[in-house]
Amino acid sequence: MAMHYTYDFDKINDRRGTNSLKWDVDEREIPMWVADMDFQTAPDITEAIMKRARSGIYGYNIIPDAWHDAITSWWDRRHDFTIEKDWLIFCTGVVPAITCAVKRMTNVGDNVLVQTPVYDIFFHSIENQGRHVLENPLKYDKGSYSIDFEDLEEKLSHPQTTLMILCNPHNPVGKIWNREELAKIGALCAKHHVAVVSDEIHCDITEPGMEYLPFASVSKECRENSITCISATKTFNMAGLQTAAVVIPDKRIFEIMERGLNSDEVAEPNTFAIDTVIAAFTKGEKWLEELRAYIGENRRIVDTFLKEQLPEVVMVASHATYLLWLDCSAFTEDATELCQFIREKTGLYLLPGSQYRGNGKSFIRMNVACPKSQVLRGLKLLSEGVKSYREEIL
Repeated sequence: MAMHYTYDFDKINDRRGTNSLKWDVDEREIPMWVADMDFQTAPDITEAIMKRARSGIYGYNIIPDAWHDAITSWWDRRHDFTIEKDWLIFCTGVVPAITCAVKRMTNVGDNVLVQTPVYDIFFHSIENQGRHVLENPLKYDKGSYSIDFEDLEEKLSHPQTTLMILCNPHNPVGKIWNREELAKIGALCAKHHVAVVSDEIHCDITEPGMEYLPFASVSKECRENSITCISATKTFNMAGLQTAAVVIPDKRIFEIMERGLNSDEVAEPNTFAIDTVIAAFTKGEKWLEELRAYIGENRRIVDTFLKEQLPEVVMVASHATYLLWLDCSAFTEDATELCQFIREKTGLYLLPGSQYRGNGKSFIRMNVACPKSQVLRGLKLLSEGVKSYREEIL
């Protein structure tokens, strides 16, 4: 039965000429690459911004109890995880928090473990600080990914491996890690004295009926050895407001990170960073439920289209994020060349999986957080591009 939507996710929002990173492209191009949505945010968030803007004074800001309460209430209610107020630190973004953890929890020359293919900015956060990326490649079989725990333990046991960055849910493969998997990761990291940074920015964008598990909620080992990065920005499409939070239950790690975040000057909120989060987590639930349903419909549209009209491209089964991971290994091992060809030929702008390392060289990433009409147009262009590529290049 089709869902009745209160909010207009079908609306085309013209973002050209707005200094949008995503839409700073040629007039003929359709960008379905970077992870921001083409939907307007929840109306209560817009109202919070307008109310604050109308004050006409934009001075320094404090972090009130209402900010802590909004976050702790949301995680308790939606994710069955009790976060203590004194576990929370404001940060301007998840990436600055991860970079800070790399700098403060490891030494130059150390290994930082990641599970590839994974969000490519992790590599920058590690390598720009003079640390080494150590890959624990995910196992891939018939359109599904899993963890290679034997390889994971071997890599964690290396004396120079001091930090693991976990992506939960996982970007770009859309995997929601289950309790057993998370507990095993936590136990292995504790055994080998490796701290865990869990990037949980995509946690609220899950398929209806599917829920994510906060890493720190799974066991005492996970809780006391973790730095969890959370934000309303991905969920409510407000990344440009630069607002996030870091959850650190262990007092020693908390003090290290608090000092680091303040030293890096990423622990003070801009004028809109607090009020928008409070509005999102206290008034945004109905909007989010409709968003999840709409993205779920878009995901099914893509899956059906590929199976019926473009079977050589396989969509990896996923239950989280609005990013689709498309397997093109049936006809290419060079997704970079493929994406460049499709963009030049059709104007459809997608991301090559090679930048996520692991087995990503034959995959492409597609963002379907946009009106259905744009998804359908993107699929038409993808089909045209793939067919032309096979005829002209192969």
